[in-house]
Amino acid sequence: MEVEGAGAGAALWQGAVLGGILFWVVFSSYINLTRKLRSFLQPSVTHLVDTGTPIILQIQGYRAGLLDALFSGLSCVVSVPFYTAFLPLLFWSGHGKLARQMTLLMAFCDYIGNCIKDVVSAPRPASPPVYRITATKDEEENALEYGLPSSHTLNTVCLSGYLLHYVLTHPQIQGAYINYLGVSLGCLFVALIGLGRIYLGMHSVVDVLAGLLIGLVILPFWLTVDGYIDSFVISGQNVTSFWAALSFLLLFAYPTPELPTPSFEFHTAFNGVALGIVSGVQQTYHLFHHDSVPHLFSSELTIPAYVGRVLLGIPTILIVKFCSKALAKWTLPVVANTLGIPIKSTSYIPTLNGSTAGKTSDKLKGGGYLQKLFSHKAFDVDTGIRFLQYAGLAWSVVDLVPSLFSYMSL
Repeated sequence: MEVEGAGAGAALWQGAVLGGILFWVVFSSYINLTRKLRSFLQPSVTHLVDTGTPIILQIQGYRAGLLDALFSGLSCVVSVPFYTAFLPLLFWSGHGKLARQMTLLMAFCDYIGNCIKDVVSAPRPASPPVYRITATKDEEENALEYGLPSSHTLNTVCLSGYLLHYVLTHPQIQGAYINYLGVSLGCLFVALIGLGRIYLGMHSVVDVLAGLLIGLVILPFWLTVDGYIDSFVISGQNVTSFWAALSFLLLFAYPTPELPTPSFEFHTAFNGVALGIVSGVQQTYHLFHHDSVPHLFSSELTIPAYVGRVLLGIPTILIVKFCSKALAKWTLPVVANTLGIPIKSTSYIPTLNGSTAGKTSDKLKGGGYLQKLFSHKAFDVDTGIRFLQYAGLAWSVVDLVPSLFSYMSL
């Protein structure tokens, strides 16, 4: 009876959450909330960006090759691709709870930050007169997004803060001096990242301040709820089905920017990563991710064994990513055609990038992603392909690859 009661309670709150998000999607679309917020916020933010240009030019007056390399390198260290590569290594090091919480926190920050970017649709600093330094392809893509808030600053505050909290609350790391040193280094790191975004011409001061303030709101919130989220992921009911439905609704709830940007694609990828991690951990927690698994530097997981894990794991997840994309590119059009759903593709399937997209572009312009993703005219199959590709990659990190480790005695 208690199990049945718990199951009914779980179904009730899960239904309420999903129903609430669905209501929000319909209600906000009905009252055209995104456009109203944009018309209220965009002029003042744009004015602050324009008036902040002299500050950027003053900072860039100290430009030097060494500073270019320093701030470009720091930006790469806190970029989404870096975290995408770093998090699997963290999972395989035995720190499963930290890895899954940082993954979900990253997905949450990415969603909140990109939603605000596309709602406000505020420009980045004008270039020229500002000189924009984009040392990598990732930075070039970031430059295509809107400016406020600075995602690098927001992510650094949240992820560095969460990692610092994890380290300083570790039983073997205690002491006021250590706490003071850790917090000081964390603040210095955040300050360097924020200054670097301005120095590189990627953000104005108001963008960095907004990222800092939003991060300082999200971090304590996450530290409050992370235990509940982790308990649900590892031992909850209907975990995979609920998270799949949540991920699907979050795609629809995403606001439409004034002009297309890569922000929605970034969110779609990390939304898929979150689903893959949650579904994989939920299935294999007691095998590979419980608190008693060997940690790096212990006698059970030596450095040579960990290097072996990395050498086996990285190629495996890259192969899974490629196969997931290929499988999704083949199956989604077949399923859509079977169900009679017209589809289009902006990049992944060139043969679908034709007249259907052109006929619907005018109708979908200005609508929400609810209309863009699934209208009675055309479904953008690229969204589903990207989502499934990264979900497959993340699942392999926490399920397939640890199974290989076990088989290879790593």
